[in-house]
Amino acid sequence: MDNASTSDFEVVTERAQEYIPAPPAEVVVEAKKKVLFVASEAAPFISTGGLAEVVGSLSKSLAKSDVFDMRVILPLYQDIRKEHRKDLRYLGNLYVPLSWRNQYCGVFEYRSEGVTFYFVDNEYYFKRPGCYGYYDDGERFAFFSRAVMEILGFIGFYPDILHCHDWQAALAAIYLKTVYCLRPEYQHIRAVFTIHNIEYQGKYSLDILEDLFGLPHRCLSLVEYDNCINLMKGAIECSEAVTTVSPSYAEEIKQPYFAHGLDPIIRRNAFKLTGILNGIDPEFYDPASDVSLFANYDAKHMKNKAVCKAELQKMFALPQKPDTPVVAMVSRLVAGKGLDLVKDVIEQALREDMQFIILGTGESAYENFFSDLANRYQGKVVAVISFNSDLARKIYSGADLFLMPSRSEPCGLAQMIASRYGAVALVRETGGLKDSITPYGAGGNGFTFRDYNAGDLLYVIGEALGTYRNKDAWQSLVKKAMKTDFSWSASSKYYEELYLRLLK
Repeated sequence: MDNASTSDFEVVTERAQEYIPAPPAEVVVEAKKKVLFVASEAAPFISTGGLAEVVGSLSKSLAKSDVFDMRVILPLYQDIRKEHRKDLRYLGNLYVPLSWRNQYCGVFEYRSEGVTFYFVDNEYYFKRPGCYGYYDDGERFAFFSRAVMEILGFIGFYPDILHCHDWQAALAAIYLKTVYCLRPEYQHIRAVFTIHNIEYQGKYSLDILEDLFGLPHRCLSLVEYDNCINLMKGAIECSEAVTTVSPSYAEEIKQPYFAHGLDPIIRRNAFKLTGILNGIDPEFYDPASDVSLFANYDAKHMKNKAVCKAELQKMFALPQKPDTPVVAMVSRLVAGKGLDLVKDVIEQALREDMQFIILGTGESAYENFFSDLANRYQGKVVAVISFNSDLARKIYSGADLFLMPSRSEPCGLAQMIASRYGAVALVRETGGLKDSITPYGAGGNGFTFRDYNAGDLLYVIGEALGTYRNKDAWQSLVKKAMKTDFSWSASSKYYEELYLRLLK
């Protein structure tokens, strides 16, 4: 009897246990991967071009992910915008060794949209107008890069990924893998180097390796190229991964025509090279909310784009003709932007019913040419020899067609911004222009030509003006251009995959 009852009890107990929930598994919260951008500029603090846009926008996009703890380190220039400077928080100071020097370094912090920004303060190096163009730029950015290495311990942040941008930050990757490589806390850090423009490589005399940069002679082979120090070459050699700002540019810089002498190094390191197309911040460049515009609009409500065009024509004393296409350029006035092609064909193009507006500064030969063109074609041509971001946005919003016939363009952002504002882009098929603008004839979002040839540019301008006269086709094309996704949402995923692959 006892045996039977015991048996029954065991059965009941076993059944009851089926309804008892298992103890909860231990929740493991994986720590975010730490990424530090090292760059000489970043929007919105200070900007001289596309580099700042990329560093500011990409860091913000990556910070939206739960995967990364995003931080950026910059020099504290005199020209950092006042509205941001007043909110900087002083963290302290340290002294940075650089060869025989031992220099003061203040550290400031600023947090915005999930990104922590650090600023390196040294008035001797950075209390000057602008960012670049000084005789001692090599020493200035060597100090900055060495300061980055020293600050990591000061702020208690040793990144998993040290992502260095262009030659001004190249020494950070070089110092990491040479001077600091034997320190345990630095040994897990992976270096990524991004080439924004291979034309600017950071070249210096071999005899200042130790005295200026503080690199031992054993490091000479890393940075020596073509009988000089080449900081970009050194960063490529020292980094685990190298990226460029568009897939087409990654292929182009393997060729002598595009690589400015560095193509053998690029080909030798091709196994670590990736091209990732830049993006733009769709909230920063939004015609629906941009306060610089005469009127706001979007791809669904296009009426006010005509208002922007009329007001732009009025501003520049151009005839306010809604059916006359406004063709625009917002560019540095230098040969690489295809201005020699524009010079060759613009007067032939002006025989058509069109108006031409150009905004920019650069080489005096181009400034003088377009100023003279505007004087000779008053009421049809406007040349504004300056740079004004507010005016640039007004031009994007009021233009119908945007020219960008560059000889070489690593990525380019202007064609993306113009498209976002409904100015259809006309580009040469090179670098990021090829990757972002596809030909209208193949169902694309703009107009393109392949060969660097003035006749081809004139032909495709004619094609675009002919399409403009077909109002239904043109409106459809404008909407397609405006709806093209140029945001960082896709491109940042490629960076995320690259970082995680390096950390496996």
